[in-house]
Amino acid sequence: MELSDLAGAPFTYPCVGGTATGAAPDGFHRARVTATIGSGRGAFDRAAEALMTWRMHAAFGLPLQATEGRAREGVETLGRLGTGPLGLDVPCRVVWALEEPGRVGFAYGTLPGHPEAGEEAFVLEDVEGTVRFTISAFSRGARWYSRAVPPATRGLQRLALRRYVATLRRLAAEG
Repeated sequence: MELSDLAGAPFTYPCVGGTATGAAPDGFHRARVTATIGSGRGAFDRAAEALMTWRMHAAFGLPLQATEGRAREGVETLGRLGTGPLGLDVPCRVVWALEEPGRVGFAYGTLPGHPEAGEEAFVLEDVEGTVRFTISAFSRGARWYSRAVPPATRGLQRLALRRYVATLRRLAAEG
């Protein structure tokens, strides 16, 4: 799959943009984690830049190709989990983004070829000097192998959320 293949591709789930309102389609698993990742303006600025420029994803181990260097609505991304014939493409499109004083983030939704169907949002906030990171998602398996063992895919999702938090915490602390 190539990044150029994603232009005009439909989302693979209903309720596009639901992470902005807390809505999720029936039959989709919800996940959410909120954690403090640092304190002070410097930590917020470093984390915000890493989040909005895909650096968090690269440091996580999921380097992305993107149609733009910064998250904003409509930007398409293509990541790859693993390598070789067993690697999985993870195509997405940003469904909403925000950059305001003390609060930044975005959500992307899955496109055809992604092993899951759903949406994942990443929001970073400076709350009186405390930098908080929230990830919220709704998803369900889109391929036979991701539908075959739902408890395993949920466990992998929980692990990924914790790793995203740890990754952004580390990037926020780098000075």
